[in-house]
Amino acid sequence: MKVAVVFDTPYVDWEHEDFVRQAQKGVEEAEYEIVAALLERGHDVRMVGVRDDLARLLERLRSFAPDMVFNCAEGYHQDTGLDYLFPALFEADGYRYTGSPPLALLTTRNKAMSKKVLAFHGITVPGFATYRLDETVSRAPELRFPLIVKPLQEDASLGISGASMVWDATALAERVAFVHERFTQPAIAEEFVDGRELYVGLIGNGDDVTVLPIVEMVFDKRRTKPEERIATRLAKWDAGYRERKGIRNIFARPIARATKARLSEICRTAYRALWLRDYARLDVRLAADGEIWVIEANANPFISYGHDLANAAEKVGMSYGAFIERILHEAVKRYGRQA
Repeated sequence: MKVAVVFDTPYVDWEHEDFVRQAQKGVEEAEYEIVAALLERGHDVRMVGVRDDLARLLERLRSFAPDMVFNCAEGYHQDTGLDYLFPALFEADGYRYTGSPPLALLTTRNKAMSKKVLAFHGITVPGFATYRLDETVSRAPELRFPLIVKPLQEDASLGISGASMVWDATALAERVAFVHERFTQPAIAEEFVDGRELYVGLIGNGDDVTVLPIVEMVFDKRRTKPEERIATRLAKWDAGYRERKGIRNIFARPIARATKARLSEICRTAYRALWLRDYARLDVRLAADGEIWVIEANANPFISYGHDLANAAEKVGMSYGAFIERILHEAVKRYGRQA
């Protein structure tokens, strides 16, 4: 199959051969790992990196005429909020592609909108309030403190730190103002849910959706308070901080069979409700009383080798190459059903 791997890049006017040379130097990027996996499976692969020229992207796709576009683009002009542009362009120009459609990317990126959709489908989500750029906090919302204040439309825990946890209206007002100024976007304040931090990967479509083994972010309770056990940017990505606080990502500790079955059903429902396709990840909190809270969804999760989603696939016998091939195969099947 002819597969174009499309991704965002800081490099201007690089062609396929430029990326090949960089990959051969041992540079580790998710798109290079995906390309290597596809090549191992016998596909004819072309790398198409995009920085700031969408017209050039379409020219390269027309020149290569791929059977499928493997969408690895995470943003445009270094703005992750514009990741929906890529599937929109693929659809407008008639290309088949992997991953979720523009609607799913837009809905899941907006933390308030996605929670409303999930709540409509009977899924438990934290109570929340939103503050537009021109809004200030005049009084405490009718929510249970403490609250976590986040940028409304960021992912990868950008804008989430220890200071995001607020305990009163004064601190809430200060943090909302910070989000407005620092990120130039609305803020959302969510009720803090004390519980286990779980990441649930899903792969497939329709009635054939596989729930991958659950990954858990574990916090050393001797080094952290309950309100510190949140997935901040440091907790996710800073190796030194993770070591100091005793934070690890492991396959989830035992979960009661009935709870695990209910968790899988909730995640499948959320996957369908948010128009997710081919693969995605849900961030969930499992409270001590057994209540399952869906915190948010990631329609375009990290699928690099050695990270949570790929590791979960490997746990059920999929090598990295098989994992990437499965994503491609799910997209092919999906388009076959639409024909």
